[in-house]
Amino acid sequence: MPTPLVSVLLPVYNAESFLPAALESILRQDYEHVEIIAIDDGSTDRSLEILERYRKDDGRILIVSRENRGLIATLNEGLGLARGDLVARMDADDISYPSRFSRQVALFSQRPELALCGTGIDTLIGNRIIRGTPNPIFRAGSLRTLSLFFTIFMHSTVIYNRKAIPEPMLAYDPSYVHAEDFDLFRRIADRFPVAIIDEALVAYRIHGDSVTNKHKRRMRQTHLKIVAENLRRECLVDDTSALAEIGVAVTTETIRKLAEFVLVLERKISSRPADVRRAYEDGVVCFFYFLYQLIADEERPELTHAFLTRTGKWGLIRRRERYGLLTGARAPWCSRMSLAATRRVDELARYLQSVPAATVLPQNGTA
Repeated sequence: MPTPLVSVLLPVYNAESFLPAALESILRQDYEHVEIIAIDDGSTDRSLEILERYRKDDGRILIVSRENRGLIATLNEGLGLARGDLVARMDADDISYPSRFSRQVALFSQRPELALCGTGIDTLIGNRIIRGTPNPIFRAGSLRTLSLFFTIFMHSTVIYNRKAIPEPMLAYDPSYVHAEDFDLFRRIADRFPVAIIDEALVAYRIHGDSVTNKHKRRMRQTHLKIVAENLRRECLVDDTSALAEIGVAVTTETIRKLAEFVLVLERKISSRPADVRRAYEDGVVCFFYFLYQLIADEERPELTHAFLTRTGKWGLIRRRERYGLLTGARAPWCSRMSLAATRRVDELARYLQSVPAATVLPQNGTA
């Protein structure tokens, strides 16, 4: 069987701090039949200089540099330039482990009907890694249903199979800005088999300048729009206005409507056939946590308290956080400080407990 070419789609925008590690992680894959489509989207730092330096040493890199057009336009341009039957996504601030491509290509070889394959991730903070663990909700046959509720793959882990996906479908829709991956994944999973290697093959970097952090509000609004479309198409909920409204403003009234929406959705799902109901229930739980975080980020514990009380979901959150929210219903100013302190302590504790000293990355940032 011929060795398929993997075209690696790498958008670059002001990524000089992380770009060398990302490039090296691709060039050092144990699967060598790759091309890198690196599109410099109008960077104002040294990103283009770094790309050109690496291209001098490795002819597998194709560089396109032009004015800034945004991520979606860049991704679609890269898809048009890619020559491979398999197209891998990679972000300029992440790291692919050496066996990533070979593992994914092997799965496509075993299952040529697959349209899309993603992987698990580790989380990269500075030069330390928090190891990821397999997620039990990714059971066989459930990915299509889960894709209705959340982005089932981290964007930087996916490989698309162009032999399985019709050419017009493999494009990012500008109507879904900052959640274009969620939209594309749900469209593909709705029609074709998809799979996940539930093992960390990519280190996903968290930092303050990431797209996720810089555009969180708009990303959440688009996420809510996509879920609303999916639920209407599945005939699960007729009126999804509560999702649009909570994305605009978190108030006592929008929380009341949202809680009613969640309860109606759960009742509809409870009537689904037993063989598919579990996947829907898993999806709703994931979506609930998305809504909970959206509300909690307002740092008004009385609103979070109202949401949890109206939905009856106190059992899904941690005991200490529950105590702070109950207090906050009477003394919000006190609870805000308590919850903020709890979050900082919890995050530090989780970080220290999850990161053994052996997971420190080498100084050059490669894994």
